[in-house]
Amino acid sequence: MRTEWSKAGYKLRLAQKQDAEPYFRNNFNPLDSETARLTGSQKHFELDKVISFFYQCVDASDRYDFMIISPEGKIIGESVINEIDNDLRSANFRICLFHPTDYGKGIGTWALEKTRDFAFQELHLHRLELNVFSFNVRAIKAYKHAGFRQEGILKDSIKDGDKYADNILMAILEDEWKSYK
Repeated sequence: MRTEWSKAGYKLRLAQKQDAEPYFRNNFNPLDSETARLTGSQKHFELDKVISFFYQCVDASDRYDFMIISPEGKIIGESVINEIDNDLRSANFRICLFHPTDYGKGIGTWALEKTRDFAFQELHLHRLELNVFSFNVRAIKAYKHAGFRQEGILKDSIKDGDKYADNILMAILEDEWKSYK
C-alpha cells in the first residue's frame, strides 16, 4: 500500500508519532486566524491535548492522517480520511493548509487528489464525503476540480463573524472517480 508521495520538494506521507510536537509547534501555537475561520476551529490549543489527540489518530484503525511537508521539512498541513465505515465502504475527508502563505500554490489540490485516489485505489471505498463552509470559496473550487459534487446545504447553520453562512455537503462516488480519472 503506497502511503507517501512527493511533488516539487513537497511530501505527503502518513503521520508518525514523532511528528506530534513539530505538528503542534509549527501550526497550533497559535493557529492562524484565517485558517481557524475557514475550518471552524478554535485559535488556541494546548500542547498536551494536541499531542494526545495526534497519538490517538496515528494509532486508530478507522482513519489515515497524512502530513503535508514543505521542501524545508516543516509540517504545513494535513489531509485526512476518517470515520471509515468498512461495511458501507465510505469515509469522511478533510484537508487543511495551516498557513495562508501556502495557499494558492497548488499544494492543497495536489494533496487532495492524492488522498482521494488513495481512498478509492487502496481502501476501495465507494463514497468519500466532506463538509465545507460556503465562504471557503478556494476549497469549494478545489473540491469540484477533484470531482466532488455538492449534495446538500445546511442553510445558515454556521456563523462567519456576525453573518450566517451555509455548511455544504459534497461527495464523490467510486464510479464518478473512475470516470473522472
